[in-house]
Amino acid sequence: MTWHKFTVPPALKHRRFVLFWLSMMISTAGSQMMLWALFWHLRTLSDQPIVVSGIGVARFLPILILSLIGGLVADMYNRRHVMFISQIVMTLVSLTFGLLTYFGIIQIWHMYILTAIQAAALAFDMPARQSLTPNLVPREDLPSAFSLNSMSFNIGSVVGPGLSGLVIASMGQSWTYFLDAISFGAVILSLILIGDVKQDINPLVRQQGINLEAIKEGIAFIRSQPIILSSMILDFFATFFSSANTLLPFVARDILKVGAVEYGWLSAAQPVGAVGIGLIFSQKARVKKQGKLLLWSVVVFGLATIAFGLSTSLWITLLSLVVIGGSDAVSTILRNTIRQLITPDSMRGRMVSINQIFFMGGPQLGEIEAGMVAQALGTPMAILTGGLGCILAVIWIGRHWPALPGYSGEEASQKA
Repeated sequence: MTWHKFTVPPALKHRRFVLFWLSMMISTAGSQMMLWALFWHLRTLSDQPIVVSGIGVARFLPILILSLIGGLVADMYNRRHVMFISQIVMTLVSLTFGLLTYFGIIQIWHMYILTAIQAAALAFDMPARQSLTPNLVPREDLPSAFSLNSMSFNIGSVVGPGLSGLVIASMGQSWTYFLDAISFGAVILSLILIGDVKQDINPLVRQQGINLEAIKEGIAFIRSQPIILSSMILDFFATFFSSANTLLPFVARDILKVGAVEYGWLSAAQPVGAVGIGLIFSQKARVKKQGKLLLWSVVVFGLATIAFGLSTSLWITLLSLVVIGGSDAVSTILRNTIRQLITPDSMRGRMVSINQIFFMGGPQLGEIEAGMVAQALGTPMAILTGGLGCILAVIWIGRHWPALPGYSGEEASQKA
């Protein structure tokens, strides 16, 4: 593809999507700055890798418990209103982080509790947020929208981690949390400017309220869709085994012997690769052989993770992380597009909430596993074995669900 062929992505022709897209980019930058600053903060308070496991538990349990309810809420109520509430809660959490740090009274257990509250809000925010995108653009522009969403996330993920090191070094740890709180204001403002958004709400589901049968309906739908189910399981195992990048502060300090600024570069390396991939995919109307491409992207993800675990060089580590980010972006774009096109609007919140358990559960449980392996066998071994596990998971899923490698992408279009 040559540069003169690049045009304005179709999804950017829709004003409300542009507002939402830009606000999420700003918010992601703040959240990613806070996340990587949090890992650095943990390493400052403790030199034991097992502390990472505690964060994994704090982030996973609320999502496991509340995610299915959050998805049902996104299908029952106005998704904009759900996001208003969740964004305000997350703003207050970041402010509390900042104040406790500023006054020098924060402890690790404070960080676990606040992280759990933030994860609880995210259990409601993510289904509403992801289900809102198909309500902002026509169906034919959804692939472009999800590519741009991936780009938005990854641009924010480049800026945020890069800023984390600079802010910590120049302004202090507390300001990474204060700036994150400010960034949530961009999303709240965009939700106001977007105005009412048409949403397909099943009146029977709304009338029944939060109940087990409505949740079971969402689970039954996923089980009836082998492409969606297998992609979710793939997502879980890939992120579980290759989530050892949360050990990056230990790699930076103990293996590469670098400081906060270089740590910021390392934290931003994955999103740099992902942004390039997102730009390419945002131009494509169709992607052929999506199933095979999805599986191969996760294999590359695992191989790059192995290289990351073996590296003792700053530049080789940076390159490995760039490849990890690029390959992860391919799989993320394909998974989101496939799932949203196959799922009816009245079911999207529940579908996203079930996916959230896989999508968020994999990394959080992976953080627990990575912290324990690193504590017992060392940081490099935790990363290396994670990459190997990721590749083995791809082989197993490809054989167990042959419909996935055989999926071309044309099937969803034919159902439209």
